[in-house]
Amino acid sequence: MIILFFLTIEAAFSKPIPRRKILKMLRSSEILNDHFTGFALYDLSKRKMISGLNDDKYFTPASNTKLFTFYAGLKLLKDSIAGLQYVERGDSLIFWGTADPSFLDPQFKEQRVLQKLNTSGKKIYRAKGTFTGDFYGVGWTYDDYNEYYQPEMSDLPLYGNVVRFSKNASGLQSYPTFSAGGQLIMQTDPSESPGRFRIKREIFSNIFHQPGSSAPAGFNQVIPFKVSDDLLGDLLKQSIPSFSGNISFSKPAQTQTWNSISADTLYKKMLLPSDNFIAEQILLNIAASRGMEMKTAVVIDYVKKNFLTDLPDKAVWVDGSGLSRQNLFTPRSMVRLCEKIYDEFGDQERLFDLLPQGGKNGTLKNLFKADKPYVFAKTGSLSNNHNLSGYLITASGKKLIFAFMNNNFTRPTAEIRSEMEKLITQIYKNY
Repeated sequence: MIILFFLTIEAAFSKPIPRRKILKMLRSSEILNDHFTGFALYDLSKRKMISGLNDDKYFTPASNTKLFTFYAGLKLLKDSIAGLQYVERGDSLIFWGTADPSFLDPQFKEQRVLQKLNTSGKKIYRAKGTFTGDFYGVGWTYDDYNEYYQPEMSDLPLYGNVVRFSKNASGLQSYPTFSAGGQLIMQTDPSESPGRFRIKREIFSNIFHQPGSSAPAGFNQVIPFKVSDDLLGDLLKQSIPSFSGNISFSKPAQTQTWNSISADTLYKKMLLPSDNFIAEQILLNIAASRGMEMKTAVVIDYVKKNFLTDLPDKAVWVDGSGLSRQNLFTPRSMVRLCEKIYDEFGDQERLFDLLPQGGKNGTLKNLFKADKPYVFAKTGSLSNNHNLSGYLITASGKKLIFAFMNNNFTRPTAEIRSEMEKLITQIYKNY
């Protein structure tokens, strides 16, 4: 049945593809029709919708949500990210976190803010209390608290708000390190000898548990830590010898700002591997940079009211990363958003460099393989959901935008992904 279906596809594409053939492919696919599928295809040059199936229906977007966060950053952030805001009072420097996710994170080799703090010649104090939101987003699951992809949000992220464990010749290592009397505590459970060596943190504390067996060679695990003022104080002291403590200090109307990294660097780190933590912190960094309350909902509401009123369908948008299943967007709204992003850049090469590219990098490295990338798009996956939205440059040079959304399937995601790849590739070859 499936072989016959694809033989029919090849025959249909032996000449330039009529628009109606795209719908026929979608509707006749056995794989795409045992769940909820939405598709929209748009001609960017002609500014005209080519084809759509359920494109006005709402879907759970998963990490396609990051395209909304990306657009918010384009509209509201400067070329460089605000690393922290500060004032000087006598021999002291008091700073407020701006939710910059790059601080002390080993992904970001350049640490301008750390260097400035350590060469200031001042006693360093952190003013606390600027983050007014919850440490998790709306609708996030507590089951995933120990997983690398769900760190807590905060006004002053350190190390990406995670502990990175690894095994080398000296034994089990951590970054940041565990020190005697510190806030990070490791306990060994001698009776625990699971088939796979795993470390687990207690849900409401920074007590970590490791099995009694030794970690195998090559072991790596990333676990979020529980953010607290006491922990941040300990960690800051490790990296800033002149750090003198957390204090309560009202933020004056005028502060100075130290910038950290370029915005494009941050966007790329978010989009290519689909980094949830960076996505969430971008929204909070917008709040800090714009003088808003540091709360995700406040920023989302501002973006929706000021920049997204022209979407075909109202965006149901609750977090920055797409971890929440309460996010809901339609395929045609995803297409319109991608059009707005394209127009905001005005530089196709720069835009495409920030997105996963088929056969080359990011979450599309193993898909759409070709000598020259032709798909530049954001994936979005949760259990039983897989989506792809972005840009397609056809073999004839046409510029298209597409949104392909699949929800509530029970097949392996690989089958859905493969079917999507075949359809988009045929459009690439024949449109």
